[in-house]
Amino acid sequence: MSGRKEFRDLATPEEAHATIADLDIGGGTEMVALAEANGCVLAERVDAGLDVPGFDRSALDGYALRARETFGASEGDPTAFTVVGTVETGEPPAVDIESGEAVEIATGAVMPDDADAMVPVEQTDERKDELLVRTAVTPGENVMVAGADIAAGERALGPGTRLTAREVGLLSALGADELPVRAKPRVGIVSTGDELVRPGDELDSGRGQIYDVNSYATATGVREAGGEPVMYPHAGDDTEEMERVLREAAAECDLVLSSGSTSASAVDVIHRVIDEQGELLLHGVAIKPGKPMLVGRLEEAAYVGLPGYPVSALSIFRTFVAPAIRRAAGQSEPETATVEGRMASHERHEEGRRRLVPVGLVVNGDGEVLVYPVDKGSGATTSLVEADGIVEMPADVNYLDAGEAVTVQLFSPDVRPPTLFGVGEDDPLLSRLLDRLDRPRYLHQGSRGGQRQLRDGVTDIGVSSIADAEVGTDIGGWTREWGLVVPDGNPDGVEGVADLVDDDLRFVNRPTESGLRTSLSNALADLADERDIERHDLVDAIDGFEFTVQAHESPARRVLAGDGDAGLGLRATAAKLGCGFVPVGSERVRVLANPERTDKPGVEELETELTDIDSLLDEIPGYSR
Repeated sequence: MSGRKEFRDLATPEEAHATIADLDIGGGTEMVALAEANGCVLAERVDAGLDVPGFDRSALDGYALRARETFGASEGDPTAFTVVGTVETGEPPAVDIESGEAVEIATGAVMPDDADAMVPVEQTDERKDELLVRTAVTPGENVMVAGADIAAGERALGPGTRLTAREVGLLSALGADELPVRAKPRVGIVSTGDELVRPGDELDSGRGQIYDVNSYATATGVREAGGEPVMYPHAGDDTEEMERVLREAAAECDLVLSSGSTSASAVDVIHRVIDEQGELLLHGVAIKPGKPMLVGRLEEAAYVGLPGYPVSALSIFRTFVAPAIRRAAGQSEPETATVEGRMASHERHEEGRRRLVPVGLVVNGDGEVLVYPVDKGSGATTSLVEADGIVEMPADVNYLDAGEAVTVQLFSPDVRPPTLFGVGEDDPLLSRLLDRLDRPRYLHQGSRGGQRQLRDGVTDIGVSSIADAEVGTDIGGWTREWGLVVPDGNPDGVEGVADLVDDDLRFVNRPTESGLRTSLSNALADLADERDIERHDLVDAIDGFEFTVQAHESPARRVLAGDGDAGLGLRATAAKLGCGFVPVGSERVRVLANPERTDKPGVEELETELTDIDSLLDEIPGYSR
């Protein structure tokens, strides 16, 4: 055919990969029902819209009571209580607790309003009409507080997350019924060649007919890679029909794959259609099997011509086409179902039962796979999402030492270690930064947790707002304003931290691991110095100081629900939720990198993003350089 573009030299595999990677075969974004979400890939971040659990619940069977009334209880000197009722799972508490009273409670049941702890039944005895408690408990002990699994406003899943049964379980817990996901690329499959017969049709072997292997095998490969295969009628070697089918497929699909005849007439048709309505970019690859491959553009669709022989066609598809479909669909590259690694930290469990330990994977600076335990309790759905697989501990093993070699059974063959693994402070700007990265994993364990994991060499980064953190390499950060979140209009006239001590206010605090908690403690220490009293005297005077909630939005949401008069939080949180805000101070949030992993691509990508956060700072109230 005159004017045909000539390809005298075979392309290298690298050139073929690059050529296909430059083709646009993305399917965009679509909404899917939760029930149909398995295997889909999130197109946007999903934040928790409610606390899970949505109420304070008992972690065990036992008795709900007031923790302060158990102080001093022991095996030799138990404390007596009167049991005034029972709370079963799925029922609201129907009794109020007075001094010296307790309520029998089932695992997972709602804690009564006046109870702040529970005692397991194994640590109690009955004597006539009395309940004898043989141990002291602290506020919150054996209680899974609202939001302990995942808190409202917390980043639940990020864009690019592939949804499996684990993620669907978490989304179910959050009440999500429809999700924005990557639309599957539509891949048109066109078979050519007079010798081919569709399975199910009668085969005439005497005429050299064979069943069409490539179309069905390729369609299966497309589906496995995350695409949506569309099979078109068999065109044979009829050039007019071949041209019609190719044009129809190009108009309806993101990518067109053809396979079958290698006759000169078939190749001429393909060249002519592409020359008229697209561009032929590559013809032939220096790879065996699979040399006769075509790559180009056909109208608005990408086009790849696969070899006719099934082994060659599938080899080309698996090597060059499937990765491109996976990228377009947001799917990970497949891997073997097990991986060898070394424990990044120790793990201890009681002997006597075989233990399947949920673990995550991270790659250190030398490219070695490290394995770290992931366990937030059997009731926490996030444990599954944050884990990559299972390490089995036999019944006679109760300890895995740091550095010990282990085999991880992956949850699925396509599991990959995150490109960036971090632990630390919960922060709204950080969530937005993470959205810019490719497959990061970040665990909200507070500033102290971030420092500890970084110091132990587990993570790539730690994020901390504690000023004296002497660990890691500082690669950037920001400043955020913190204070007390109060109801809109500040009805109690709260002016500062001193009011928590002096006034009858119910306070909602953050855990000791949180950098915000440290900032509050420092402010209380300064107040104690001003008044020339001990800090613990101030703490004892604050109603609710020791009973903490999970994420940075949790205290504000408790205040909004009427469960507190003031909560520890950020100006950004107050603005987002429509609360009042009493400023107390500001704190520096620092991103600290593992010194041995500063050259890791994920760390370098984050460091680059940290130099360009001005637009984010402008969007979030109370944030600055």
